[in-house]
This record gives sequence, structure tokens and C-alpha cells, in this order.
Amino acid sequence: MWAERLLQGIVDTLLMVGVSSFIALILGVPLAVILVTSSKGGIYEAPVVNRVLGAFVNLFRSVPFLILMVALIPFTRLIVGTTYGVWAAVVPLTIAATPFFARIAEVSLREVDHGLIEAAQAMGCRRWHIIWHVLLPEARPGIVGGFTITLVTMINSSAMAGAIGAGGLGDIAYRYGYQRFDSQIMLTVIVLLVVLVAFIQFGGDRLAKVLNKR
Repeated sequence: MWAERLLQGIVDTLLMVGVSSFIALILGVPLAVILVTSSKGGIYEAPVVNRVLGAFVNLFRSVPFLILMVALIPFTRLIVGTTYGVWAAVVPLTIAATPFFARIAEVSLREVDHGLIEAAQAMGCRRWHIIWHVLLPEARPGIVGGFTITLVTMINSSAMAGAIGAGGLGDIAYRYGYQRFDSQIMLTVIVLLVVLVAFIQFGGDRLAKVLNKR
């Protein structure tokens, strides 16, 4: 019984983190590219757009996840039709993770050697060619490393979401470990979360090293 419950908790956690991280990746990379290219001296320099978008990103990054999740309850209900369960947690997780990852990816993109960009411009490359063939490939190891950090942060947030009804390992730890004072269940969930984080961190680090050698 407990094995099945823990297995379901792992599946729910992976589902929450997997779906929201995929959306955050799809949205976060373009967002980071826009922030970099629209900044002063960027290839699509647009100061107004950069300031507005930067303020929007900073706004959501500054709100603690628990407060953000509560504030987004009406929006979550509008999107998925419920405020309880795994899919309800995907909405605030995605909204919290996207600006966080975008800022990390932005740092990696800014670290690309500006000489490479100038060389591409001198060769007559179009601006979107520079983004696709210079910026993104050069920043890829850093983006992978940043995405790994984002995944680890999202696992922590999913456990917090689980404690208030989203399901997953956090829900098991809260309902059966904390409320029923079962230290064995609490310890088991902690071990599972540590193993999950270690596995993701190891995989992300290895992938970043492989990409860095290319």
C-alpha cells in the first residue's frame, strides 16, 4: 500500500515538474533572447521593450511561490478548471519557473563573446541567423546548466504545492508524515526527493560538459 502511494507520489511530482519545465523551457529561451537582443547595443536594440519585459520578469521572480500560487487561484481555475490536484499545480509552477529560467538563460547568452557576433555581422549574416547559429549554440552549455538549476528549484516548489493539495511527494509528506507524526514516511519522502534532485543535477552537469566540448 505504501509502496503504491509513494510510487504515485513520484509519478505526480515528475508530471508536475515535467510539464511545467517543458513549458518554461519553450517560453524561457525566447524570452531570454528578446531580453538580450533588445538591450542597449543588442542586435534588435529596443530599450522600451527591454525595460517593460525586464520589469515583467522581475515582478514574477520577486513573488514567493506560495504567495504566487494563492494569488493565481482564479487564473488557475480559468485555465484548468480546478485549483486542486497535479494539473492545478502546473499553472503556478510554470509561471514561477519561466521568468526564473529566462534570467539564467539571459546570463548565459550575455556571456557569448561579442567578437563572434561582430564577426557574423561583418560577414553579412542576418540577425536571426546570428541568434540561431551564434548566440544559442555558444550559450547552450550555460542554458543547460541553468535549466538544471530550474528543475531542482521546481522540485522544491512542487513539494510545497503538494503540501496544500497539489498531490505528489509533498502531499504525502504533509498528510502522512507531518499531520500523523510519522517520521518514517517523512524520512522516506526526503530521501526520494534528495535522490531525484541528485539524479537531475548529475544528468544536467554531464550534458552541459558534453555540450561544452563540442
